[in-house]
Order: sequence, then C-alpha cells, then structure tokens
Amino acid sequence: MLAGCDRIGGVRHRYQGRPLRVAHATPRLIHRGDLIAALDRAATRKVTIISAPAGSGKTSLLRAWADRPGQQRRLAVLQVQRDQQDAQQFWLALLDAVRQASATIGRAEPSAATPDFNAPAMVDRVLAELADARGGVTLVIDDLHELTSPQAFTQLTRLLMNLPADVHAILTARHDVLPRLHQLRLAGELAEIRAADLRFSEREARELLDASGIALSAAGAALLYQRTEGWAAGLRLAVVSLAGHPDPDRFVTEFSGSDRTVAEYLLAEMLERQPPDVQDLLLRTSLLDRVNGELADLLTGRPGSERILLSLEDANAFVESLDPERAWFRYHRLLADFLRLELRRTLPEEVPALHRRAAAWFIVHGQVVTAIRHTQEARDWADAARLLADRSFSLTLDGQAQTMQALVQAFPPGADHPELALVRAMGDLAQGRLDDAGAHLAVAEAHVRTTTPDRRRRLGVAIASLQLALARRRGHLAGVVEHVRFLDSPVSGQSDADIALGSDLRAVALMNLGTAEAWTLGVPDAVRHLQEGAVLAREIGRPYLEVGCLAQLAFAYIYHSADKPNSDAFATTQRRCREAIALAEQHGWGAEPAIAPALMTLAGTMMFVGEFDEAEHWLRRTERALQTDTGPDIRLLLHQTAGMLNASRGRHHEALEEFGAAQDLASQLEGSQALASQLTGWLLATQARLGLPGEARARLAALDDEMAGSGETRNARAVICLAEGDPAAALDALRDVLNGTAPVLGYVTVVEAQLLAGLAHRELGDQRAANQAAERALALAESDRLVLPFAMTGAAELLRALPRHQTAHAALLADILDVLDGSSPGAEEPSSLPPAEELTPAELRVLRYLPTNLSRPEIAGELSVSVNTVNAQVRSIYAKLQVGDRSAAVQRARELRLLFAGRTH
Repeated sequence: MLAGCDRIGGVRHRYQGRPLRVAHATPRLIHRGDLIAALDRAATRKVTIISAPAGSGKTSLLRAWADRPGQQRRLAVLQVQRDQQDAQQFWLALLDAVRQASATIGRAEPSAATPDFNAPAMVDRVLAELADARGGVTLVIDDLHELTSPQAFTQLTRLLMNLPADVHAILTARHDVLPRLHQLRLAGELAEIRAADLRFSEREARELLDASGIALSAAGAALLYQRTEGWAAGLRLAVVSLAGHPDPDRFVTEFSGSDRTVAEYLLAEMLERQPPDVQDLLLRTSLLDRVNGELADLLTGRPGSERILLSLEDANAFVESLDPERAWFRYHRLLADFLRLELRRTLPEEVPALHRRAAAWFIVHGQVVTAIRHTQEARDWADAARLLADRSFSLTLDGQAQTMQALVQAFPPGADHPELALVRAMGDLAQGRLDDAGAHLAVAEAHVRTTTPDRRRRLGVAIASLQLALARRRGHLAGVVEHVRFLDSPVSGQSDADIALGSDLRAVALMNLGTAEAWTLGVPDAVRHLQEGAVLAREIGRPYLEVGCLAQLAFAYIYHSADKPNSDAFATTQRRCREAIALAEQHGWGAEPAIAPALMTLAGTMMFVGEFDEAEHWLRRTERALQTDTGPDIRLLLHQTAGMLNASRGRHHEALEEFGAAQDLASQLEGSQALASQLTGWLLATQARLGLPGEARARLAALDDEMAGSGETRNARAVICLAEGDPAAALDALRDVLNGTAPVLGYVTVVEAQLLAGLAHRELGDQRAANQAAERALALAESDRLVLPFAMTGAAELLRALPRHQTAHAALLADILDVLDGSSPGAEEPSSLPPAEELTPAELRVLRYLPTNLSRPEIAGELSVSVNTVNAQVRSIYAKLQVGDRSAAVQRARELRLLFAGRTH
C-alpha cells in the first residue's frame, strides 16, 4: 500500500457530482495486510471512523482496502469539497454517490439544489435509496473535517444512527467531528482507527524503501524510521527526496524534529530538486484548490503546464488528478500549504495579480464562488461585492446560501460596501429575521439611487423582488405590489452572461410578483405572471423556479373563478396541482416548502368536493413540506384548511383549535390577510356550534366595520343566532348575503348562506322555504360538485327532507348525503383495471345519475336533453369504462374515483 496516497479504489466513484477516476496502484506499493485486516474487522460494525492528522495515510488505507482482490462491497464514495459550508451541496453529492453505487443514477432525475432545503427530507431520501440497494452498500465519506455546516453534521448523525441493516459507513477526518455517536459506541457498533494504528512499523518502512528502489543502510533506515516515527507522509516525502540522491544516509542524518518540521524540510528538499519551470508552476498555481493545464498556463504565462502536471502525478509527487481525463489536478494539502507560504515569501508582489487572473478565468467558466474568493484574496473588495450582489439570486437558487453568507463574512469588518446589503437581506429573509432584512433593503435602496445607470435597473429589480418576499412574510402586500409592477419587464444585458443573470433574476421576480398577487387575490395578474415565470424558468433550466411558479399558480387558479360556479374549476386546479407535484417529485422536492401551496391547494379542492380522507392525506404532506419554512403566511393557511376539514367532519373542538392557531399566526402579520374574513367567520361559527355563542358574540363585537360587514362574518352571525335559538335574527343577518349586496370572498359563501337560511326556515316551521333554500344551494353547488358547505353547516337533515322527485339535482344530492353519512371515499389503492378513456363533461353529467333510481327518460328530463342523447352518452360511457351494464359502470366509475363510493338509490 502506497504511503499517503489520496485516492480511493481502482473503480470509478463520484467527486461532488463529477466522475472521479481512481488510479490503480503504482509500483511503489507495499501490502499492509495487518492494517487492511483491521479495517476489515472495523467495517463489520455499523460505523467506522478513521481519525488522524494530515498525511497519516487515511485515504491510502481506504484505497488499498477497496482495491484488494475479491472485495465484495459496493462503495458509495464521497470526497468532501474543501471548506464545504452548504449542507445541501454535501447531501446532494452523497445522494448521487449512493445512487451510483446502487445503480439507480440513470433511473431518476439528476439531483438539483433548492433555496428552501429540507434536510430531514433529504436524509429520508438517502435512507430510502440505501434501503432499496440490493446486497447493501458501504458509505465512504473522505475528508469529513472539510464539512463546516452544523446542520449537515446534525443530519449526518441521524443518518448514521438509522442505517439499514446491510449498510455500513466509513468516515475519515483529521479530528473527531461527530461526538454524538455514543449510542453506537455503547452498542458495540462503532469502530475507530487512530493515528497510532496508521503508523508504519519499522519493518513496513524498510519494505517501502526497498519497493521504491532506495539504497539505504540498515542504520539509515532505522534512523529514518526514528525521525519520521512511522508517519506515512514523512516516509513518502523522504522516498521522493531520496530517489536518485548521491548520499542517502547523509540526507537522513540532516533532518529531525516534529511532524511539521520534517514535512517542511522534506517539501523544501523536494521543491529544490525540481527544474525551474516546475518550481515556478507549483508556486504560482498553489493558490488554487484545483488546477488544469489551461489555468496553469494563464498563471505561469507559458504553455506546457498540462504535461508538467501529468508528469508530477506519474512521479507520485503529491499531485493527483481528479477526473477520468486527467485534466484537473490538486496538490496534497501538505504540499499546497507549503507552496503558498513559499509563494508569499518569494513573490509577494505578484500574488494579487495571480488571484485576479484566476478570478477572471473562473468567471468566464461559470465558477462564480471561486471567482469571488480569488477577487477577495486580491483585496479587490468593491469588485468582489459587485460580483456577489450580481450573483446572489443565482447562488441562492444553486443551494449555496451558506457559502454566500460566508463570503459576506470574509469582507473586512466596517468596510462600506452597500451592495452587500442586498446579500445580507437575502440571508436575513431565509432565517426569518424580517426586521434586519428590512433594514438592509433600505440601505440597498439608498445605494441604488447613487449607482451607475447600467446597474440601477438590475439592482432595482433585485431589491423589489426581495421587498415582495419580505412583504409576503409580513402579510403587508397590498401596498407593495403596485410599486413593483415593473418586475414583469425583461432585464436587458450587454453580454450572454448578463442576459443569463437577468433571466434568473426576472424568473425570481415573476414568481415573487405572481405569488404576492395570488395572496392579495389579484388573480388574473397572478396567473399571467406565474405562467410567464414558469415558461421562463423552463427555458433557462431552473426547475426549482418552475416548480415554485406552478405551485403558486395552482393556488391562484382556485380563486380564478371563486366568485361564480365553474364546471371545471376544481378539476383544472387539481390537474395543475398534480402537474406541479409531479415535477417536484421528479427532482426529489416532494417535501420542500416550494411545493407546499400545490399540496395544500390539492387538499383544499379534495375537501371542497367531499374527498375528506384524500384531503387529509395531502394536508399531512403539506405539514412535512413546511418543516423548514419559517414564515407565518403559508402555515396560517395550513391551519385554516385543517380547521375546515375538522369542522366538515363534525370535530368542532379540533376545528376551533386549528382556527385559533391560524388566528394567532394572522396576528403576527402586519397587514390584513386576503382570506381573513373566511377565517374569522368560520372561527366564530365554530365557537357557536360548540355552545359558546357568548364568546363568539364578544369576538364579533370587536371586529371593525369592514370585517363585520363581510358575507363570511354575516354567515357566522347567523350561526350564532341559530345557536341562541333565534332563527328570525339569523335570516336577518343573511339578508345582504342572499341579495348580493354584502361583499363575499366567493360563491361558496353564498351556498353556505342558502343552507343557513334553509336551517332557519326549518326552525321557523316553513318547510317549503327551507326546501327552496336547499334547492338554491344545490343549484349553485352543481357545476363544481361542491360538498364542503353542506358538511360544515350540518345540513344533512335539511337535505333529507328535500323530496327526491322534486329536486333538479338528484345525483348531487345523493353524493352529498353519501359523504354526510360517512361514505366518503378514502385514499384507496388505485384500481388494478386498465385506465379508462377520459369521459367528456356531458358524459360525466350523465354518469352522476347512474347510481340513482332514475330511468333514462327521467335523466333526460333532469338534464333537459333528449332520451336519444342520454342513450348515446350511456353507450359511450359503457365503451370507455369497458363495461356492459349500468351496475358495472357505477362500480367501475367508483373504482376510478369518478363517483363517490356510497349508496345506490
């Protein structure tokens, strides 16, 4: 085994999403059988930790263990990027490594980043992939000390504690980084290999010298071992320096001391033995974390760098390639640190210019974070601030929010860089620090007025987009939206890079603008802007933005026809929800906050048509998606929807608790919420239904005139009156809703008012008026097959009293009574039968009458069509459902969720 080699295995693994070619053994190898056997024993435990300082041979041990003949384990290898600050980047790379090891990488969409990273959901995805991998996988995470994200470590601990039975993990680090594995240690499932275990024995050191062709006396070999204390990197450096040395024994006597002084001495010796052009290349490129021939040529000012890098790797001179083509290289950390010290000592005046050249190259090649870091190293702070501000939205979309904030922290304290206020505002928003975000946006706004015209437009769009996001979190949208309408116009640019940046920014702006408009019920504009945003996001390859726009579009669309019945409103909304959810799931974002509006809207539409079990399923998914969301707005709607669901099922105590939680969140918002009247009305009504009309009246009395005059609040007043035994007062409260003069959120409020009026007439003994009110409610509900208001108002007895032969809505009446009697279809398993051809709207109307006892002529009369038309549509229904009679058609339609699975009348 080669001492100190930093590559793993003779197979192809993943290196941060790119294939990593892992070289086979070079001639200078010795077989450390005892150490490999020790790792073999350790690897039978659930988790193995290899912890030792740099150059101890950690990765070398892994390479030899992975490459040995007969190795049966499938390895998912991840080498942690240097100074990895973003948890998301780490987890995406780990997921890709697991997928490659389990051969699923070609069967799923490539993993993609999101600004709203749900770490627990990502851990669940990795665990699911590991559980599905037949035969088990061994996770190998190298250089774990480079991970600096506390969130990533927290979730990694959870992963390691919950690994599937046939999965093991091996971690390498320079120091202990996971102190919370004591439960594994107590259970005997944690193995540890330390620096002392990795040190070469004197026999192994002698074998390494012999294998490398070093002619050293026995006394010299003993002295070398004594000086290096078996340290792998020290021995390797000594071998490099001793190769071809005229007096090896004399060389060994000339160095001594600690690991650091040994390393520095041997590195200096190795560097001095190189030709001048090689020394110059190593020094000038040492400021890079990784280098290729083109970049090295740029920094040295001469061609031929790639040839030198290849020869250095072939000579095993602490240089290694990172890709199958051997185009990218990195230097061992010991060599890189030494070379950087030498560069600052020997060429201090050239260091800033080298960083500027590197930054320019990385900008051209799209590696923005690296470019910003080199610009900072050059002390070009104004340029670095501008770069960071311009790329802040793109970096956030790429899941590099923590890296971006770390770049902000790298600026000198107290330095005046107002463009950084934009970046700080983004970080504050992500962390829920709304006041700080507002203060930073104010600084950014002041700066925009003084900046150059070519930057004014771009910064203005970025600031306005963040203002919308902040206003939404604060619930104060109405005053902001009108001032940022310019967001829907394109951002012009002078170059392809500028256009790309402008497209990212515009897509974010359209999403934020459309979202704000949807929440203020500016629905037509919201639909237009969200559709434009989704199209643009698709064109520029930003699936996260596309998902975000589609999810908000589904939320907006349900209110597109909220003021009037619409025969396809719920069906269209459900289709939009499912499209957004399907796209999110393709990218593994089924539990990300971005998809929550679609999940919750789908739950709402299911609830409106009486699919209560299905609604509850989607609400639970919404809860999981909001685990990492810090804003009160969307969680407010979640509680409100849950309250509606509980109220529909007669669970009034639970409903009141949910409505109360929503009201508490509403109090945290500065502005009035668009759906506030609905929430207030249902909360008051629920209090009354629980026998608390006095508390409801007290809350009612505290409302302002606008809220008290809304149709939703008037309905609640009627419920209070009914609870107090005053049906006449209830009818008086409903008058303005029924005559159309009271403002209402949508026609559902009018359906509810008709049902409450029916209940009041019934209390007064006027059954005819009660039947007429129920019939009007059914007529309004017919086109959307609306069930929710009938359930929430407790209208079952009102409907049962309606003569079946007199109603024009027999099919809907049967469906609603099925639901109210507890026959609502649950989230059943889908039918195993082949899918049916889609029915037309006319056929669906006929289908809904088939479960009733109405004859075909009676159905024709109900629908005001000819019997021949009904006969033709029934034949078409049978053909599409692949059945032969009415009973089979009803059964098949219920299996396909086209009908409620209730009684046949």
